[in-house]
Amino acid sequence: MREDTRTLEEKIADRNAKIDALHEKLTDAVGQLVTGDDWRRAIEFAAKFRARSFNNTLLIWMQNYAAYEAGLVPDPFPQCVAGFQQWKQLGRSVNAGAKGFQIFAPVSARVAVAEDGSYRRLAKGEGPDPGEVVKSRMVGVRPTYVWPLALTSGKDIPETPAPKLLTGEAPAGLWTGLAVQVRERGYTLRYAPNADALGGANAMVRYDRMEVFVRLDMEPAQRAKSLCHELGHIVAGHDPQEQDVRLHRGVVEVEAESIALMVAAAHGLPTDDYTIPYVSTWASRVEGQDPVVTVQQTAARVRTAALEILAGLDTHKAPDGDPPGLSRSAGLGTAPPETEPSQGSTAGAPDDGLSLDQQGRRHARSATAVNDGMRP
Repeated sequence: MREDTRTLEEKIADRNAKIDALHEKLTDAVGQLVTGDDWRRAIEFAAKFRARSFNNTLLIWMQNYAAYEAGLVPDPFPQCVAGFQQWKQLGRSVNAGAKGFQIFAPVSARVAVAEDGSYRRLAKGEGPDPGEVVKSRMVGVRPTYVWPLALTSGKDIPETPAPKLLTGEAPAGLWTGLAVQVRERGYTLRYAPNADALGGANAMVRYDRMEVFVRLDMEPAQRAKSLCHELGHIVAGHDPQEQDVRLHRGVVEVEAESIALMVAAAHGLPTDDYTIPYVSTWASRVEGQDPVVTVQQTAARVRTAALEILAGLDTHKAPDGDPPGLSRSAGLGTAPPETEPSQGSTAGAPDDGLSLDQQGRRHARSATAVNDGMRP
């Protein structure tokens, strides 16, 4: 093996250059989300690769499609991806000369957390001060590679059956699970006979009375989607009393619709009936913020809320993008799961590439009743 003669400064500069290049690739990918259908397909893909951050799913999607167009992989969408060592763990090897897909991997470090929640990074061998607790926390990212199943060879990977549903049918347990989560958050679930009773909407949240209304005259799948849309408002914290929420009504509706879309896609429900406006119509309305950042932050909030809802559902779901049987303790999995970096990361740490809103900033509508205006 050739000896690495670079200095520490040169190694850092090289890594930062790779991170910058990956950021540019990610920005280009986000910029390609133009129409509502582009966004819908991105969220649907993220639902099937929900083990990874939205930005990483976008990078995987874009690079796999480029490989497909070049004739390097047989399908435009990968079945699953994993790191080099992770494939070895599963009895498979990356094909000789196969180029991997570059993504962001989290970098964690020992930090001392004070009683007020602030923290500082600890040097090697350094201990905490009195009153501090030592924890491991994500402080940055590094570039790494994953390969799709199609670029590996070896032991067969068992296929996880995807949910199969009849037209209009809701997955078993989905409605009940969503209803339970609505009630667990202190809301009463009520039913309306038709759209006229809800001002033309499929469903509605009344925050002032802590009630959620859903139309009864819809097929089971449509009822479940509409209920999930309203639960998305609740989980995402779309309180109409907050000024920030009233200022960004368009983003709020995109978030709730996308949360429902992601939950639906994870259950094998059709998603082509979801209506999302052109990305530019809502991403450019956050004053003083780059639309690319708005898209990334919105996607991160959507993913966080959708994963919270999915975690509370005892239902049969589609695979999450990891090969069956994969342990995250191998290869790329030595890093913590793909979570978002915490606010107040160590000064000088690399930009995380995830563009997350660590304050959990919420956007919602100005009306007391947040209804399902897009009628999923």
